[in-house]
Amino acid sequence: MTFAFSLTRRALVCAVLASTSVWAQAQSIVMSSTTSTEQSGLFSHLLPAFKKASGLDVKVVALGTGQALDMARRGDADVVFVHDQAAEEKFVADGFGIKRLPVMYNDFVLIGPKADPAATRGKDIVAALAKLSASNAAFVSRGDKSGTHAAELRFWKTANLEGSKGKGYRECGCGMGPALNIAASSGAYVLSDRATWLNFKNRADLTILVEGDQRLFNQYGVMVVNPAKHAHVKQANAQKFVDWIISPAGQGVIADYKIGGEQLFFPNAGK
Repeated sequence: MTFAFSLTRRALVCAVLASTSVWAQAQSIVMSSTTSTEQSGLFSHLLPAFKKASGLDVKVVALGTGQALDMARRGDADVVFVHDQAAEEKFVADGFGIKRLPVMYNDFVLIGPKADPAATRGKDIVAALAKLSASNAAFVSRGDKSGTHAAELRFWKTANLEGSKGKGYRECGCGMGPALNIAASSGAYVLSDRATWLNFKNRADLTILVEGDQRLFNQYGVMVVNPAKHAHVKQANAQKFVDWIISPAGQGVIADYKIGGEQLFFPNAGK
């Protein structure tokens, strides 16, 4: 009798634990996002506010935008939060996302040594790249199909320098933080989103050299993954995140995130 009771109680405990695990899993969503939103510190500020409002946990997988979209295409994410509008619109057009919504923006900046040996300093990113090419200056490209990498390639194309970026051009195939670290240790130039730069501590001799060009505008968008492609997607909970982040409450939390008194992202949902 005691043995039988012990087995029954153990089975009951296991059932309760399994049920609790399933419930906990149901109360979370997976978000594939960019390294810039993670490395800037935004999510550490944003997601606790969302959990307080919704009770939901968000498990973030931070990748380059291209990889984040690929992850969602495979059905390994419930929601996508990235920054390459053309790629995002194709993701939706191909049926993998329900709808793309703008969330916030900031800008890209060209970072380089304070002495600026290639004389890039100014507001024209295309002119700056032409000088980098002509001088064969050391330039670190992320080379990872991220939103930042896609923007960099657009700028080279605009400058008609796709095939002649200079002998100093190198691809690291890495995130924004590692790319900045390589540039800092080697005195190279690098294109960065402003938010990651502001949160970057290992600056060495680097500084912002080019900013203010309208072409450096950096828009972020959010999309629920389409359950018609992957039935297991937690559409309802993913939609709760989207609804919150574009609401006045979520937009206010984004606007409140600052480093050293400087705002990193500027909400623009619905615009």
